[in-house]
Amino acid sequence: MLRLRQIFNKLQRIFLSGETIARKSGVKIGSGCRILTKNFGSEPFLIDIGNNVTISSEVVFVNHDGSGWLIKDTKGRRYLYKRISIGNNVFVGTQTILMPGVRIGNNVVVGAGSVVTKSIPDNCVVAGNPAKYITSYDEFMSRVSHWKSESEMLSADDYEKRVKDALDDSWKPYLQL
Repeated sequence: MLRLRQIFNKLQRIFLSGETIARKSGVKIGSGCRILTKNFGSEPFLIDIGNNVTISSEVVFVNHDGSGWLIKDTKGRRYLYKRISIGNNVFVGTQTILMPGVRIGNNVVVGAGSVVTKSIPDNCVVAGNPAKYITSYDEFMSRVSHWKSESEMLSADDYEKRVKDALDDSWKPYLQL
């Protein structure tokens, strides 16, 4: 019976959206969210996500510290569980890891591949391992305001055409050697 349940869970992960998996697992999710990851850890019921949030693909939520398992004395092994909370109007980039006990404020961008080990206040852009402050949310918004708008892209018939219509064909500068 356990094996059948494991197969059923794996099939759900293949066919259901990240948001559906999250809600079925107990994650509290606000409105207007895009949840692209399917990895909510072993304690999804300890995760709160606000409104207008994007959680990109392969984001990992870690609500526990398993290292206490190494201690084994007369009291037994040790366990630590903490909540993860994400405010409103937040973007979490692909392959980010959110560690136990972090609170992400409102109007926050977390860059791809970041490891969030500390809480992030409102109105910040952070990135890195560990995640560090990059700029203010307002400065970020002013930088991206010239990007192609959704209404400018909707004229195309298919996705590839819309993307190519919005493509910035410039390259990043080379690293300083």
